[in-house]
Amino acid sequence: MRTIELKGEKVIMIDQTLLPREVRLIECHDTECIAEAIENLRIRGAPALGVAAAFSLAQTALKHANSPRNEVLAALEKTYRRIKATRPTAVNLHLALERVMSRARESENPAEAAYKEALRIYEEDFEANRKLGEYGAELFEDGDVVLTHCNTGALATASYGTALGVIITAWRQGKKLRVFADETRPLLQGARLTAWELVQEGIPVTVITDSSAAYVMRTQGVSKVIVGADRIAANGDTANKIGTYSLAILAKEHGIPFYVAAPLSTIDPATPSGEHIPVEYRRREEIEFFNSQRIVPPEAEILNPAFDVTPAEYISGIITEAGVLTPPYEESIARALKKR
Repeated sequence: MRTIELKGEKVIMIDQTLLPREVRLIECHDTECIAEAIENLRIRGAPALGVAAAFSLAQTALKHANSPRNEVLAALEKTYRRIKATRPTAVNLHLALERVMSRARESENPAEAAYKEALRIYEEDFEANRKLGEYGAELFEDGDVVLTHCNTGALATASYGTALGVIITAWRQGKKLRVFADETRPLLQGARLTAWELVQEGIPVTVITDSSAAYVMRTQGVSKVIVGADRIAANGDTANKIGTYSLAILAKEHGIPFYVAAPLSTIDPATPSGEHIPVEYRRREEIEFFNSQRIVPPEAEILNPAFDVTPAEYISGIITEAGVLTPPYEESIARALKKR
């Protein structure tokens, strides 16, 4: 599955807000369309957001390919500022923007440089997640019962998937797995997207409410928990969809390994710990209404963080394209980034 592609000057992506009811493609012809898609979660998942950011700059570069250098750079800077303002937590988006702009600024042909770097980010994402899936699959055994949270499959990346990619790789190797997918309130990415992807693959999946995770761990033989990440700090603290931290605590209490799967591009060495990771807060309407029906009194206050941060001490291993990183994470992360 190709979640997002660049075809000519068009950026084409799956509208994930419509799944599983409908598979519809969006064709974005300008930066504002891409920004709106990011802000409204038509495209989401840290690696996919990195590719979307890169493609937004590539699209701008193509449109100004025959313009003078200073005009190309000015157009790229405008796109850069708009996309950078969309979502604060997913580091892939910001790193992709910086990579493409750095190449453009140092080149005599910024349009060509931006376009080539954007394609390189796209290709790297696919290859990194393929390798990540292979390393992660080694941790799984035939008969494992796996619990996962939010969506980390092909829909969250350019094509292959992170945590869900690990599960799918293990399944394709012949390991019979059973998967429990948290619904992932309030936008139900687990119920809508993860379950849909697993059904397409033929992998047995049971959707559960977020609040039943502890009960399922105790009664259903859960043997592994695996999640993705939107930003990993230099010490291993990991930001991921809200509810991840709770799962990590529960997994530790039940003696279940808790794994994070993410490409090295999701690690932010400039962020020393989770305390320095910005957490996005989203609109109250996401909790206030369900199926367009009000379920919360308008007078009530609402707190809607999109992410939480899991301390490194709860993480059994971080699965990357460089292998499985283990504690102490300051050392294993530094070694992996140095070899990249």
